[in-house]
Amino acid sequence: MPSFDVKLDPNLEAVGNAVDTSAKEIGTRFDFKGTSAAVEFKKKEKEVVIFADSDFQVEQVRDVLYSKLTKQKVDIRFLDLGKIEKIGGDKVKQVVKIKAGIDAELAKKVVKVIKDSKMKVNASIQGEEVRITGNKRDDLQAAQGVIRKELDYPFDFGNYRD
Repeated sequence: MPSFDVKLDPNLEAVGNAVDTSAKEIGTRFDFKGTSAAVEFKKKEKEVVIFADSDFQVEQVRDVLYSKLTKQKVDIRFLDLGKIEKIGGDKVKQVVKIKAGIDAELAKKVVKVIKDSKMKVNASIQGEEVRITGNKRDDLQAAQGVIRKELDYPFDFGNYRD
């Protein structure tokens, strides 16, 4: 019986490269001279930390980061922005989490979308993935289309089996 897996899987190497090029640009831009503006990537925690002197400067650094991520072909929908926090004096930081893996709530949404579509496929939650099985490949391709249309997430479809 043909099947495939639905998952959220960002390219962390590309994110690291984008953060590195963002840090270089921040270091050379005139409007960031003499400020504490910086960006840092923590690969194990899957997060990017933005440091700056003000909320406005955090937004500027985030814009630089977004442009570099786009050039690296990383979907910005993987990013989950945290609150801007004061870290002492007039310095602020923002933690940007990178979504990886499907949490239980999103997995339930995927299963619900598949069931509501009345297609001849089955969806089952398997850890941080959702497995879609059906009798025909055409049904599976239609299921991918429904998932892309109904849910605005950068899903990866992989692990195809016949």
